[in-house]
Parts: sequence; C-alpha cells; structure tokens
Amino acid sequence: MATMADVARSAGVSVATVSHVLNDTRPVRPHTRQAVLDAIEELGYTPNTLARSLVTSRTRSIGLAVSAISNPYFTEILQGVEAAALEHGYSLLIADPHDDPVHERKVVQLLHERRVDGMIVAPSADPRDLVAYLGRHRVPTVFLDRVVGTPEGDGTALFDQVCAESAEPTTRLVTHLAGLGHRRIGLVAGRPGLSTTRERITGYRHGLAAAGLPHDERLLVHGDSEAAGGERATAALLSLAVPPTALVTANNAMTIGALRTLRERGLTVPGDLALCCFDDFAWADLFSPRLTAVAQPSRELGAQAVRLLLERLAAPDRPARTVRLPCAFVHRTSCGCPERSGHTAQSPTEAHERNPQ
Repeated sequence: MATMADVARSAGVSVATVSHVLNDTRPVRPHTRQAVLDAIEELGYTPNTLARSLVTSRTRSIGLAVSAISNPYFTEILQGVEAAALEHGYSLLIADPHDDPVHERKVVQLLHERRVDGMIVAPSADPRDLVAYLGRHRVPTVFLDRVVGTPEGDGTALFDQVCAESAEPTTRLVTHLAGLGHRRIGLVAGRPGLSTTRERITGYRHGLAAAGLPHDERLLVHGDSEAAGGERATAALLSLAVPPTALVTANNAMTIGALRTLRERGLTVPGDLALCCFDDFAWADLFSPRLTAVAQPSRELGAQAVRLLLERLAAPDRPARTVRLPCAFVHRTSCGCPERSGHTAQSPTEAHERNPQ
C-alpha cells in the first residue's frame, strides 16, 4: 500500500504538505495541491482515517438519528443527507431512536461516543433529556423535520433546525375541501407533542376559520403518526353521530391506516368520504382514486440539514438558525375533483418562499 511519504516523493513536496492537502489544515498553492492530488490518484493512496482524526480532531463522520427509517418520507430524507454528506467527504452513522425519549438519549450518546463531528436528529415528542445531553456536551447538532424551542416557549431556537412548512399547507388542504362544499372536515392528527402535529393542527383550525366553519373538537382525533393509529382514529371519526364528509390525514402512514379502515367498512373515496393527505409518496399516484396531497421537499430537507451542520462546524459560536422549506400542493382526485391533465403540483403558498428565520 502506498504511504503518505510515497505521495510526498511522487509530488516533490514534504509529508507535511501532503497532510495539509488531505486535512485542509493550511492553505496550499493550487498547483502544489493538484500535484499532490495527482500523486494520490496515480499511487492509489488511501488516507488513514483514524490517523487523520488524531491530527484534526475530526472524524469526518455525521451521526443521524431518525425514527421510522422504513417510512418513505424519512427514507428520502436519508437519501438527501447521504448525498450531501458524501459530496463534502463525510460518512454517516445511523441510528433509529424509535420516537422514544429514553432510547433517543441512549442512541445519541452512543453516536457521540463514536466521535462523530456532529449530529442530525429528528427529535421525539419529549426531547428534554436529548437537549440537555447535547447542550451539556456542546455537540454540534441540527434538528430535522421537527423543531424544538426553549423551555420558556419564547420561540427561540436552541439548535440549528430545518423543517418543512406544516401549518400553511394544511390550511390549504382544509380550504380546498371546504371549497368543494364540505362542512364537516375531520383531521387525523399525528403524535401529541411533536411540533409537526401542533403546526398541522394549527393549520387545520386556520383553514376552518378561513372557510367560516366552526371548530368541532370531536372531528380532531390523534392517530399517533402510525398506520394502526390512523385506522383507530378514522374508525372513531366514522362512529360519530354525524361523521365527517371529508378527511385530512396528517402523514403518509396514517393515510394508509385511514384507507384500510374505509375499505374494511365498504366505503369509497371520494364517493363516501373525500380525502386529502399530508405527505406525497411514490405510489400515491397509483391509488384509485389518486391521492390529493401535500408533498414535502424531503431530499432537500436532508441536504439542507447537512449544510447547516457544516456551517455550524465552521462557525461554532454563530446564533442558531431555523430554516423552513415550502411544500407543494399535488392536486389529484381523492378530494372529489375530476381528473386533470398535465402537471398537478402547485405551491400551497402560491410560489412564495419564506425566508429562513
């Protein structure tokens, strides 16, 4: 195997210069850097990652703690994280916290003990122990998909965060259904405590108010962000004395649960119940009817999380930032609208992109 000394001899430079090129520890003239890179390519030199980490105090690895990796939404986020990390020369260590605060704290500690340079975490509904650990050890961290404020609830971010808009797109789904004549619109909401759940409930209520509809608490049932929970929530809504005529499901897993319950009861969409859902996924266009949905920019969320983390590593003391990305309204037929030809994706904010906070 070629050594760093072999690279140095081939490039006509010192071993220290080769080290500076590999580790970005000192500026190197462009022609010298290129000579070193050419020698590395010619000799097939592979850097010793462990030795490099001892020199730079960096492992060029990122810890990713995301629950429900089997969920298509998080799978696409993972693809975005991985592509951006590899682009910048970082590897990933991945763990599933299972949306459990105790397990979350354990897996984050294990990732930290593996000396990752920083972490990207989708926090649970009760992230207090997580936040305390990350803060105590000053771990560079980006929260992904779900935001966490200060204990005082003043809206200040403790860590860098990136998420999609949730409230406004949900409002769009509700007002769309109301515009089709529905007056009893139910919501299958996610797991209590998650910021995404709170924001989508807020958007639901805003949509009702915008349409001049009363808010009936019985029409809002939590499905706990899971397919089985979506089944139970939909069954509860259908059991009301006056059930809803339209339904908004707040994530893709609960959409599957809702459809399963409707099928078991012999009900059709949109004939018996109109349906709009949060989260578009690869086979949403294959259902009959095709699902009207809010599509989140999942891969871009993952890529943006990596960019924020690298900025944090470069400037550890800068103020924390929260970045929100717009979603798209994908108009299909489960809402009760007739089939349309051509492109169906529209921005729920009418092409308005909000500035990062």
